[in-house]
Amino acid sequence: MSSDVKMDDKALLGEAANKLKVDEDPENEGAWMKLADLRYRLASPKCSSDKKAADLKEFLSIVEKFDAIAVYEATCGEAGIKVDAGLVKKMTENRDKRLKEVEGAIETAKELEGDMEVREGLMCKAQILARSADQAVALKAYDEAMSLPKTTSGQKLDIEFNLMRVGLFWGDIPLLDKHVQAAHVLVDNGGDWERRNRLKVYEATYLLCIRDFKKAALLLLESISTFTAVELYDYPKFVYYTVVSATVALDRKTVRDKVINAPEILQVIGDDIVLETMMNSLYNCQYRDFFSSLVNVVVDKLAVDRFLAPHSRYFLRQARIGAYTQYLESYHTVSLPSMADTFGVSVGFLDRELSDLVACGRLSCKIDKVGGVIESNRPDTRNALYQQTIKTGDNLLNRIQKLSRVITI
Repeated sequence: MSSDVKMDDKALLGEAANKLKVDEDPENEGAWMKLADLRYRLASPKCSSDKKAADLKEFLSIVEKFDAIAVYEATCGEAGIKVDAGLVKKMTENRDKRLKEVEGAIETAKELEGDMEVREGLMCKAQILARSADQAVALKAYDEAMSLPKTTSGQKLDIEFNLMRVGLFWGDIPLLDKHVQAAHVLVDNGGDWERRNRLKVYEATYLLCIRDFKKAALLLLESISTFTAVELYDYPKFVYYTVVSATVALDRKTVRDKVINAPEILQVIGDDIVLETMMNSLYNCQYRDFFSSLVNVVVDKLAVDRFLAPHSRYFLRQARIGAYTQYLESYHTVSLPSMADTFGVSVGFLDRELSDLVACGRLSCKIDKVGGVIESNRPDTRNALYQQTIKTGDNLLNRIQKLSRVITI
C-alpha cells in the first residue's frame, strides 16, 4: 500500500513539475516585449496606414500566442480598433485554464516538495499574469515570489529584471527607475558577470527614456561585445540606440574610436544605410548628407520609437548644434551663403536658426547680417577656468573673513 502511495506521489510530482516550467526562451520574451512597440506605432499618428496594417497583423499573432488580453484591449482603445469579443473570450479561457493548472501544481509542490519548486511555480504564475494581465496584477505576482524565504541574490536579481521589463512594457518610468536602483544594490553585493552586463543595457534603456543620452551611450558602448539582453530588443536595434545616443552625446574622437571603427557595429550597420550615412557623414564633415540622413532617421525611426519619440525634436536640435559647432571650429569667418550651401539649406533658414542658437548661448559666434558673414568666437577654456578659480577663491576668502568675525579664539 505504501509503495502505491509513493508511486502516486511521484506521478503527482512529475505532473506538477511539467506545469511549473517558466518560459525561459529570451526570444519569446522579446516577442512579448515587441507588443509594446507595436502598440505605440498602431496608436501613433506619425505611422503610415500601410505600416499600421502590417503591424496590426503581427500584433494580433503575438497577442494570441501569449493570451495578452490587457495590452490587446488597451491598444484597441488607443488605436480605434474594434475589440474582438470572441478573441478576448478565447484568450481569457486559455489564461484561466493555465493559471488553474499552475496554482494546483503550486499547492502540490507546497505539500510534497520544497521552496525551490514553490518559487518556480510562483515565477511561472507571475510570468503568465505579466503577459496577459495589467501592470498592477503582474507586480503583485512578482512581489509574492520575491517575498519567499531563502531567496538568493541571483533569484532576486532575476525578479528585478522581470519587474524592469514590466515597467518598460507599460512605460512606467518611475517603476523602472526604482527597480534599476534595486538591481544595482543586488549586483554590488555579489552579482555575476552576465547579470551585470544585462543590467547595463536595462539601465541604458531607462536613461534613453529620460533623455540622458551621454550616460546611455557610454553604457551601451560598454555592452557592445557582451550584449545578451535579447529579451528587450535584438542586436540591430541595440546598435541603432548606440549610434543615435552617441551622435548627440559623445565627442568626435570617441565616436570614431568606439562607434565608427567598432567591428561589432560595422557588422550590422550596413543593413541600415540611412543610419550608417548619418553616423559617417558627420565625422567626415559631409554636412549636406548628414542633414538629409538626420531628417530621415528622425522621421522614419525616432518619431515612431516609443523610447525616443518624446525626445525626437531635442535629438534633431542637438544633432544640428553639433554639426554647426564642428563646422565653425574650422573657420574664423565664413559667409552665410557658403555655409547654407554646405548644409543644403536656405540662407534664411540658416540665419534664423543660428540667431536662435546664438541668443540661447548654444553657439559661440557672431552674425554680421550686413556683411553676410559669420564670425566664430572660439571659447578660451583656459582663461575661463582661470577666471572661475579666482572668483571661487575670492568667495572663499570672503566667507572666511565673515566667519572670523563671529568666532573668538
